[in-house]
This record gives sequence, structure tokens and C-alpha cells, in this order.
Amino acid sequence: MSTRITQGMMSIQLLRNLNNNMLRMDSLQNQLSTGRRINKPSDDPVGISYSMRYRSELSSNEQYQSNVDMAVSWLDYTDTTLGQATEVIQRLRELAVSGANGTNSQEALDAIASETSQLYEQMVDIANSDFNGKHVFNGQLTNIKPFTLANAKNESTDTADILFEIGAGVKIAVNVPGQNVFGAATDTDNMFKIFDDMRTTLNGGDSAGMNQVISALDSRMDQFLNLRSEIGAKSNRIELAESRLKDIGLNLQTLRTKTEDADMSIVITNLKISENVYQASLSAGSKLIQPSLLDYLR
Repeated sequence: MSTRITQGMMSIQLLRNLNNNMLRMDSLQNQLSTGRRINKPSDDPVGISYSMRYRSELSSNEQYQSNVDMAVSWLDYTDTTLGQATEVIQRLRELAVSGANGTNSQEALDAIASETSQLYEQMVDIANSDFNGKHVFNGQLTNIKPFTLANAKNESTDTADILFEIGAGVKIAVNVPGQNVFGAATDTDNMFKIFDDMRTTLNGGDSAGMNQVISALDSRMDQFLNLRSEIGAKSNRIELAESRLKDIGLNLQTLRTKTEDADMSIVITNLKISENVYQASLSAGSKLIQPSLLDYLR
């Protein structure tokens, strides 16, 4: 049995098709204006799940890169500070070698002792160095000065590590505890104890005793060099991590773009096709649905 097609059915079908054409054009125009293929979850439910994952990973990667920048800055500042301390030690050793000369008068030894006192204050100032308001040689107690002028040789610093996460589950300590740098209170080569021993030796005119001071200085200098070597190794590792994070970020950005962004040439082509189809539908509809009942009966 044949199905009877009425004028009303044709009108409804025409309107339905016109509406579908308009929805298609609206979607394409939206893609053209935003440059994105996915503008709402219903556009591509599977694609939006991948997109959200890529965005989350990109956010984490950006945080890791920020941590890397902070870690590099902290290590660079620490290395610079240790370099300043090394210069003080070198000058102190020069004075110690000069003081070990048995031909010096007591007046000359007193002059050396006076400069030693100035170097001591400089070393304490270096030991209390702060980076962005945080003391670098006091472990996690960065808000507290680790040393005082009055009793630096007997003070202990916090030894807890300051960790920066530079990758998923990858953490690295960027700080160096002060007692590792300047020596613990019980160490014979404690940096501040060396200053006291040197001044005592100079004030007592004991030129021979200066050899012990020089030996302790050499021991502490070796520790400084070892620490700077460790900092350099950490800096190299972090630079490699930074390069890897940039590669990962670029890869994730490419994947996100492929998932979300629209191919503009295809969108423009499809939009032109949809516009032509819509115009053809309007033209066909104007002939199908006559403007008046008389035209229909004619």
C-alpha cells in the first residue's frame, strides 16, 4: 500500500531539513570563529576526555618547569655564595702564611689579627645569606638566621632538605645545611673556630702554631670545593630535566592541538558547502510551499 504524502508532511520535512542545515552551519561557524573543533563535550565525548587529560598533564608540566627554574636559581645563588666564602678563605690563608713567618713583629701580627676579625664578620654575613628572604644555610628553618657574630662556632643549623619536585615523583634537594659548609661545632676545621684559633695564635705571637691553622683552613677549603662540585652536578642534572620537560610540554601541546583545534581549510570548505545546501533548500522550499492557497490550487 502506497503512503500518501500530504502538503503538511512536506512542509514539516522541509523545516526539519532547513533546521538541520542551519545547525550544521552554526557548528561550522562556531569552529571558524573559535578555531577549535571541540567547543562543548557533546562535540566529541571521546576527544574531550583526551583533551582534559592533556590539559592536566600540561598544567603539571608547567609546574615542574617552574620548580626547575626556582631550583636552578637557588643552586646558582648558593654557588655564588660559596664562591664568596672561598675568596675569604683564600685571603685568610694568605694572612695565615704571612703570620707563620717568624720574623714578624708583634705589631705586624696584631695588624693581621685585626684583618682576621674583619674577615670573620664577613664570613658570618655570608653564612647568613638569604635568597628571596629565605636563609639558604639553615635547612627548612629559612626564616631564622643560622649564625651570630658572638657565638658562630658553637651554633648548629637545621639539616632538613628543601626538596623541589622536578618531575613526576622526582625530587631533588637544593639546599646545603650550614654545618656541612662551615663545619659542626665539634669539627676541628669548623670555619669560625679557625678564625678564633688564628686570632689567639696571632695575639700570642705563636708563629709556629699558625701551621695548625693553615692545615685546618686547607681541610675546610677542600670541603668547600667538594660542595661546589656537588652543586654543579645537581645543576647539570636539573638542566637535563628542564630540557626533557620542554620536550614533553611541546609533545603534549601538539597532541592537545590535534585533538581540540579545527582544520581551518576543511572547516571553510564545509561551511561553504553547507551555505550552498541551505540556499538550495530555501530555493526548493519556496517552490514546494506555494505562497498562497490560490497558487496551490492553480
